[in-house]
Amino acid sequence: MESILRQKLPRGKFNNVSRERSRIMQKIRSSGNLTTEARLRAALVKSGIKGWKVNYRSMNVATDFFFPADRIAIFVDGCFWHACPICGHIPKTNSEFWKAKIGLNRKRDKANTLILEGQGVLVIRFWEHELADSLSTCIEKIRAALSSQ
Repeated sequence: MESILRQKLPRGKFNNVSRERSRIMQKIRSSGNLTTEARLRAALVKSGIKGWKVNYRSMNVATDFFFPADRIAIFVDGCFWHACPICGHIPKTNSEFWKAKIGLNRKRDKANTLILEGQGVLVIRFWEHELADSLSTCIEKIRAALSSQ
């Protein structure tokens, strides 16, 4: 855990966290989540869209999906971890820590977008709930971006 985040916790550790909450949080993974990257990956395959790479590093930025030939980067942002304005929230327990953690995630997202755009890469971001609610719209946005490159 980054030292800046550790400072937001009493004595640098999580306190008063139930065993159940700890177990739930340990199961959360940054990739392979069926509501995010795996869902989009399956939709790309099903729709016949080709030429993408998963978890590709471009200019020291790890993208969820990258189309090297078209220079398009796609990110799928989890609503909780990236503070979705519609369904994201800050937990009441250790809220200062979570504000800082999610704030750092958003700061990194902006920096990564600027780095990629500065290198001529088109950046597309989808919220987790967009994939769940309207996967076909997300696929159409990707098709439109590919056809315009």
